[in-house]
This record gives sequence, C-alpha cells and structure tokens, in this order.
Amino acid sequence: MRKTLFALAFQRVALLLGTLALIASFVLPSTSAYADSSAFVRVVHASPSAGTVDVFVDGSKLLSNFTFGSITGYVTVPAGAHKIQVAPAGKGAGAAVITQTVTVSAGIPYTVAAVGTTATGFSLAAFADNNLLSGPIAKVRVYHLSPDAGPVNVAVGGKTVITGLTYQNASGYLSVPAGAYTFDVTATQAGATVPVAATLSNGMVYSVFAVGLLKGSPSLAFKLAGVAGVPGMPGTGSDPNAPVSSPINPWFLGLGALVLLSSGIAARRFVKR
Repeated sequence: MRKTLFALAFQRVALLLGTLALIASFVLPSTSAYADSSAFVRVVHASPSAGTVDVFVDGSKLLSNFTFGSITGYVTVPAGAHKIQVAPAGKGAGAAVITQTVTVSAGIPYTVAAVGTTATGFSLAAFADNNLLSGPIAKVRVYHLSPDAGPVNVAVGGKTVITGLTYQNASGYLSVPAGAYTFDVTATQAGATVPVAATLSNGMVYSVFAVGLLKGSPSLAFKLAGVAGVPGMPGTGSDPNAPVSSPINPWFLGLGALVLLSSGIAARRFVKR
C-alpha cells in the first residue's frame, strides 16, 4: 500500500514538474537568441561647434544635455537600420542639425561619433569595433576626430606605430603589455606633437579619441575610454560587456521535461501493475 501511494505521489509530481519545465523551455528567453539580435553602440560628441546636444534614436531621446568631448558606454540596440538625430539641447528632434541612418549588425560593437563644424556641416562617423582579446594583453586604438589637425602619426618610445591617420578614421588595434605609456601624437602638417600619457591594464581595450581644434576653441584634447575585452573564443562575439551564459538553458529544460514526463508514465504503469 505504501509503495502504491508513493508511486502515485511521484507520478503526480513528475507530471507537474515535467509540464512546467516544458512550458518554461518555450517561454524563457535564450541568451544566444538575445546576442544574435542585438548590436552594441556607444556615442561620442566630437563636434567642436555643435554645443550641448540631445541625441534621438528612432524618435526617442537617448541622451540629454550631451556635452562636447563626452563618451557613453556601450548600450544594446536591435540590429538593423536606425535613424539618429542630434539637436541642440532642449530644442527637440525637429531642430536636429544631424539626421542620419546608421545600420548595425548583430553581435558587433560600434562607436558612433558626432563630427563636423558649422563651416563644414555636421554628420555622424560610425566605426565597427573589435573588443576580442587573446592572452594577457591590452589593446589600443586611436580615433581621429579633430577637424583641423590634418594627418597624424603616433609614436611610443620613439617608435612610430601609426602613420598618416586622417580625420574621421580610426587606426588598427595595437596589442601591448600592461604598463604606463606615453603616446606622442604628431600633426604632421603643423609639426606639432602632443604627448598622451596612459596606464594600460591587461584584459582591457582602450580607445583614444582626438577631439577639438588644433587652432581654435575648444582646443585639441585626447579622451581615453576603456572597456573589458572579450576572450577570443569561438562563439563569444564582440560584446564589450559579454554576459555570463544563463545557467538555465531552455533546451536543458525541454530535455528535463521529457525525462520527467517519461518518469510519470513509468510510475503510472507501476501503479497499474
């Protein structure tokens, strides 16, 4: 009698858990599906004459009172085409000085910079970033966003590592050991060199943004931003803030549901016997 009651109880619990697990396998979101449908975007205000601005994405305000030289962290956005508008702060999207469509791909991080001057006009410059790392190193990339600096060279310890980088372009990535560095940035046409000191840590990807005016105001400045690198393993993508995989995988839940339902059927047969 006790065996029969135990089997009946087990049967009911197994059937209930199996049903719940099966439902959860279809309802719970998958981390991989999330990664496959989103891109990552950060915004840089590099337009020296635009003043303080608001930034709108697809008609919704993303940033308020965004000042010159500011850099956001990465935020997730759906992959695809997005209308980005930059307007003087408080004036609304209808007063936008920049209206441009930027298309982003899933799993890729991007830097989108507001650039230009009143004389040249304003626009957006978009860069696909690569935050993958392999081994205990740091990576550095330079973004040339100064409209009047002309081509620049970058040297470290007397060795030129970047040559002829022009406006609205970014360098390749330099892989370096952790440590303190001085990057000498030379505007070749003007013959002016500006030292940029930075302490770099292993496992980080650094971006150096050249913004401002070599001759004018706001003056030329270098802004440093760093994000944690993503281990360079297949399937990790380039998410700069790569989330830890969810401990509850819907496929495992589905498999557990089948096992529990099978257990319930087996228990029913045992009761009948």
